[in-house]
Amino acid sequence: MSGLIRLRGFIQAMTRLADAEADERRWLTEGAELLQGLIAQDDWLPEAMAEAGPTYRQYLLHCDPAERFCVVSFVWGPGQRTPIHNHTVWGLVGMLRGEEVSTEMQPNPAGGPMLPGRVDRLRPGEVVPVSADTYDIHVVENAFADRTSISIHCYGGNIGAVARSVFDPATGEQRRFISGYHNTALPNLWDRSRELAA
Repeated sequence: MSGLIRLRGFIQAMTRLADAEADERRWLTEGAELLQGLIAQDDWLPEAMAEAGPTYRQYLLHCDPAERFCVVSFVWGPGQRTPIHNHTVWGLVGMLRGEEVSTEMQPNPAGGPMLPGRVDRLRPGEVVPVSADTYDIHVVENAFADRTSISIHCYGGNIGAVARSVFDPATGEQRRFISGYHNTALPNLWDRSRELAA
């Protein structure tokens, strides 16, 4: 797929940012600009990383060898949603297809049900940050009950191996959570034979 050149260029630019030892502020500004450039075109995501399933799908597209960042495709079938969860690392969420709704959830100081906070509705081409310092606990859902939505996420680590938490909405009780990934193979970004032969 020729569009994979776009994904390769994005990963190379993100690697340069990692090599420059960027702080979180730079990741959330410069990285967001890079992600916005990637999702401005919708011709690069391999079909195998765009398939919906019985629950939302998290497909690894790339993980930096030193696990400084990763790139993930989230595929939301109609009406699918996550549990309330955190990240513990910085993140960027960019909307590629469809729309999703992210609702911040906050512990209830009086105990009892968690309280909703900020709500973001992402549309294609939009990028929002998440951060352990400012906006880390949320629930995410497909905005549509009749079609698939796909977002592209970048995180400051190998998110599928990060020990995180899910939260009981009625009590705020935390439970350990490691998400993993749904794919067993990665896109082949490095076969340049076709472009070099042209």
